[in-house]
Amino acid sequence: MILEYHMLRGKDYPPTRSNPSDAGLDLCWVPPEASTQMMGISPGASVLVPTGCKFGIPHGYMMEIKNRSSVAHKKQLLVGACVVDSGYDGEVFVNLHNIGSQTQYIEPGDKIAQAVVVPVAPVRFVATDNPDIYGWYPITISDRGDGALGSTDEKTSEEDTQD
Repeated sequence: MILEYHMLRGKDYPPTRSNPSDAGLDLCWVPPEASTQMMGISPGASVLVPTGCKFGIPHGYMMEIKNRSSVAHKKQLLVGACVVDSGYDGEVFVNLHNIGSQTQYIEPGDKIAQAVVVPVAPVRFVATDNPDIYGWYPITISDRGDGALGSTDEKTSEEDTQD
């Protein structure tokens, strides 16, 4: 697949794949004005960081902006929910959250996140009045039910007696 992109502010920091087998393209911070100043992100703060890139996402796909493990580990900067839909033709921003206890600094051109292109299943959502959404037709092999938030880690009474 070929995916076109356009650099809005020069060609200094294009999205790159460090290794041919990498799933994501590294995205850099490209400030809106020609700047060499660092940006500080305070503990607990969230900032929208511009990438200077626009992408042509084909129909049937989306681009998901994800953490770079090195940025998350070394700087404790995590990416918030970032989905770029097909048809969006504006600049891509990265929602960075500082979960650490110290102000973190990034410089223009620093790699801040990675972009992964994934297919989107074409589904049509249909409302039903039947609350037993799995019981009337077997569309799943799971018997999870309405268990959530760690419910699959709970021991059954049979497992409790074996410990």
